[in-house]
Amino acid sequence: MVSIPVSSAPEDASAVTPPERVKRISIFGATGSIGTNTLAVIADRPGAFEVEAVTAFGNAESLARVAKQVGAKVAVIADRNSQSTLEAALSGTGIEAASGEKGIEEAASRPVDIVVAGIVGAAGLSPTLAAIQAGSNIALANKECLVCAGDLFMKAAQEAGSTILPVDSEHNAVFQALGSNNLDDVDKIILTASGGPFRDWTKQAMAAASPEEAIKHPNWSMGPKISVDSATLMNKGLELIEAHHLFGVGNDRLDVLVHPQSIVHGIVAFKDGTMISAMSAPDMRMPIAHCLSWPQRGDDAGLGLDLAKVGKLTFEKPDTDRFPALRVARDALDAGGWATNTLNAANEVAVAAYLAGNIGFLEIARLVEDTIAEVASAGLDRTPETIKDALALDKEGRRIATGLIARYQQKSSR
Repeated sequence: MVSIPVSSAPEDASAVTPPERVKRISIFGATGSIGTNTLAVIADRPGAFEVEAVTAFGNAESLARVAKQVGAKVAVIADRNSQSTLEAALSGTGIEAASGEKGIEEAASRPVDIVVAGIVGAAGLSPTLAAIQAGSNIALANKECLVCAGDLFMKAAQEAGSTILPVDSEHNAVFQALGSNNLDDVDKIILTASGGPFRDWTKQAMAAASPEEAIKHPNWSMGPKISVDSATLMNKGLELIEAHHLFGVGNDRLDVLVHPQSIVHGIVAFKDGTMISAMSAPDMRMPIAHCLSWPQRGDDAGLGLDLAKVGKLTFEKPDTDRFPALRVARDALDAGGWATNTLNAANEVAVAAYLAGNIGFLEIARLVEDTIAEVASAGLDRTPETIKDALALDKEGRRIATGLIARYQQKSSR
C-alpha cells in the first residue's frame, strides 16, 4: 500500500493519534449508503468526531437534516438548482450552504483528519484528489478514483502524506490481515465475492433477468448500481483493480473466491503457506468504524460475530463463463490505466441502460468489452496523467458506449 507501507506500521499506535482527541471529519456523499452508515458510526460515539463538511448530489432537504444532525460547518449540494432550497432549510443554523462542483472541491480542500469519500462514480475524482492534496487522510469508498486514475491518486497521496484507508469491506479486511507483514512475503491477496443473486442461475435464465431481480442482493443492502455490479461480478473486477493500486501487487498476485456467506471478506496468503483472513458480519459499519478509528480500534461489540450461529463457511471458484465481467476487468488491469478508466465509464453506461430496460443483463459485460476495444481502435489507449486526462477519457468512453447501445438496439430490431 503506497500511502501506508505495511512493513512500517507504528508499533505504538496511540503515539500517532491520542485516543481522547476529537477527530475532524468530512463526509462526501452523506445521504447515500456509505454516508448513512458513517452517520450511524458517529452517533454511536458521541463526542469523538467533529464534522466539518457534508455533501450530497441532489436531495437538499435530506442534506440539511444531516448537516443539522451532526453540526457541520458547511453543507454542499452538487445540484446548483438546489442551493436556494438548501439555504432555506439551513436558515438560522449558522451552517454555510454552497453548491456545484466548485463548492464541493472547496469543501474537500478544508483540512481535516479524515474525509469519507462516498461520492459514487467518476464525480468523486476531483473532490477526492482535492482532499488528498489538502493533506487529509481518506476513508475511500469511491473505488472509481483508483479504477479511473489509480497511479495518479496513489502518487498524490504519497506526495501529500495522505493515508488512503480502504472502506470497501474486502480491501479493509486485507488491510487488517496484512498487519505489519512485508508484502514481499505475500503470495496472493484474495478478495471474496458473495456471488450475488444469480450465483446458481444459468446463462439462459440470466439473459432474461429483470433489474428488480438483479438488485435483490442476498447479503448486502446497497444502491441499484452497485447491486447490479455485484450480480455481474463486475464489482469484484473493479475491486481487483482497486487492490492492485492500494497494495501495490500485480494481477498475478490477486485472486477471487466466491463465498456466499459474506463473513470472510479478504484473505492474505503468504509464501510459507499460512493464510490470514479478516471476518465480520456483512455490515458496512464495520469497515467504516475501523477507518474512522484508525490507528486505534473502536468498541463495536454490538456488531460482533457468532460463528456458531453462522454454522459453515464455503468457498468456490468464480465461473467466468457465466460471469465474464470478471475476466473483462482482469484483462483491463493487464492493459493499463486507459483500459480500466474505460471499463468504469462503459460499465456505468451499461448498468444505467440495463436498469432502464434498454439492454439485457448479459449485454452489460459485452458492452464494456466492446467499448474498450473501440477506444483502443480509436488510438485513445494512453494512461491518463492528470485528472483532466482521466475525465476526458471517461467522457469519450461513455460516448462510445452510448453509441454501441444504439447499434445493439438496431440489430435486435431487425
